[in-house]
Amino acid sequence: MNSRLHFFCILLLILIYNQGLAQLLLKPERVFDGDSLHRGWVVLIEGEQIVYAGPDSNVEIPEGTEVINLAGKTLLPGIIEGHSHLLLHPYNETSWNDQVLKESSEERAIRGAIHAEKSLLAGITSMRDLGSEGAGYADVALKELISSGLIPGPRLLVAGPAIVATGAYGPKGFHDKVEVPLGAEEASGMDEVIKVVRRQLGKGADFVKVYADYRWTPGAASQPTFLPSELKNMVDAATSTGSYVVAHASTPEGMRRAVLAGVETIEHGDGGTREVFQLMKSKNVALCPTLAAGHAIERYRGWDPGSEPDTDRIRSKKASFKLALETGVTIVFGGDVGVYPHGENYREMGLMVDYGMTPNAVLSAATSVNARVFHLNHLGRIKKGFLADLIAVEGDPTKDISVMRNVAFVMQNGVVYKNQ
Repeated sequence: MNSRLHFFCILLLILIYNQGLAQLLLKPERVFDGDSLHRGWVVLIEGEQIVYAGPDSNVEIPEGTEVINLAGKTLLPGIIEGHSHLLLHPYNETSWNDQVLKESSEERAIRGAIHAEKSLLAGITSMRDLGSEGAGYADVALKELISSGLIPGPRLLVAGPAIVATGAYGPKGFHDKVEVPLGAEEASGMDEVIKVVRRQLGKGADFVKVYADYRWTPGAASQPTFLPSELKNMVDAATSTGSYVVAHASTPEGMRRAVLAGVETIEHGDGGTREVFQLMKSKNVALCPTLAAGHAIERYRGWDPGSEPDTDRIRSKKASFKLALETGVTIVFGGDVGVYPHGENYREMGLMVDYGMTPNAVLSAATSVNARVFHLNHLGRIKKGFLADLIAVEGDPTKDISVMRNVAFVMQNGVVYKNQ
């Protein structure tokens, strides 16, 4: 029996078993509840919901409850990935240009399903996907297939194609007679940007991603793209539907325009200044730093972080991240996974610690903070009434974040997908 068929047979048996199970008691050594670490806690699950989380001395265990012993392990809320691209795979395998130009949407959707499964088994139970990068609304289809139970994967919040200013996105480098498919949807002008926002939300996007700055020509430095008034129109159009806007922005001016327009998160923020981060804090705009993407790209270019000094890009990123921490900007967890392999989301956690965050703060960012910022009610905490999205790792990640590399137990909506 091939490995994928074997996996689905096991999954079917797990689903049947869990559907018939009234209660399930988890007994770990430690519980990180989304904010802090506890010892001597147990967690009681009924169906897809947590009905008790607290000291084992206070719990009343219903007759017939199944017990899962997680000795030596720390139980955590399922990780919420804040910046992913399920429809991309690492750039050292195939360049971004070639993925957009040469891989069909069908191939990319199949890859996306494989990436979703890898993500779930790595402990990512929810995920914000930040753009299909030329694959249309394949991310919406993945979301619906996962939601229906047809394929395993994190619950998804998806951005659809994302929105770029006319002329400001790629692939580029062709003569003016060549028409190439783009990695996002172009728009310009007050009326058109509103129309594109409404079209994308109407086709199933959960939120809108805009590119507030980008390279106008290959190899050039990033510059602002949309006018402040265009950005404001997009935010107004999205919020009037009950949705919201996030912005790719790496220049101080692109970040400033996006923040003043009312976006909810800034993605990347590489060139952020103290003044811009202070503005973000005052407007309650969070930063998704995507440290792991830049780190991976520098390695693809030949940098060896173990034996060579930091590159200019890494030094700059460390400095801007330090400024963000100093100014108290809300930091969300999201690594731009897809630039590097899906299922290796732990890379971002390790770099967040290396660049100045405590392991406890990183774990909160990946659970309770992301849940709050992304409007995921009843997720991100181990608490009565919350959904039973839970994972477990060997050891104590509040002391050693590297243990997040090996997730031994995964539960989503009360269903056990992995127990090693």
